[in-house]
Amino acid sequence: MSEGEPLRLEVKGGVGRITLTRPQSGNTIDVAMARALMEAALAVDEDDEVRAVVLTGEGKLFCGGGDVQTFASAGDSVPARIKEITGPLGVAVARLARMNKPLLTLINGPAAGAGLSLAVLGDIALAARTAHFTMAYTAIGLTPDGGASWLLPRLVGLRRAQELVLTNRRLSADEAAEWGLITRVVDDLAGEGARVAAQLAVGATSALGSARRLLLSSFDTSLETQMELEARSISDHARTPHGREGIAAFLAKRAPVF
Repeated sequence: MSEGEPLRLEVKGGVGRITLTRPQSGNTIDVAMARALMEAALAVDEDDEVRAVVLTGEGKLFCGGGDVQTFASAGDSVPARIKEITGPLGVAVARLARMNKPLLTLINGPAAGAGLSLAVLGDIALAARTAHFTMAYTAIGLTPDGGASWLLPRLVGLRRAQELVLTNRRLSADEAAEWGLITRVVDDLAGEGARVAAQLAVGATSALGSARRLLLSSFDTSLETQMELEARSISDHARTPHGREGIAAFLAKRAPVF
């Protein structure tokens, strides 16, 4: 995407990299960014060249959440303006969560509000030490969006989610890792991010996608139902070229080529 647009999408080496590019506004989400996120999510989902997706921010912040300045400028139309943002943002979050490709979030700085939702959405969420996390919504009289009320209880448990949402407690990067909100804190975010993205991009894409869906469904199914889903999935993937290659490579004691 051209300079001046709210985000940049690049595809290289099997990795689709989405970078939020409103650093002067803390990468906050306005209508244009919400729509661009939706379009980027649809694009990486449909592009067979993309085997893993990275989401990160440009500048000092990962994402400061919704652009409150645009709320203020909307006057009495602020509810409609918020819906213009939450609609496409919701599509983006759902598509990134359920696509066949793994999602890596590289949290380069503070994340707040919907920015926190985007940050922790990754299957693997790596954070710089400068990152910190806060919900922020109730501090301005609003409630969570971007999937936060669904994601947080699953990641950190209901009690901790309640504290984050109701008190707007700020978590440091180290605290977020300790709570399980993110995967880990890294000193070299760019280097470690590139390494993990490359690893994901050469994996068995369809199996990774199905594994993502199994994990997501596990909160809503019984043990017996989940095991049936697992049995069908592993059997289906044993028929695929990736499954056959993985088994053959294991027996030959070589690295698989997916």
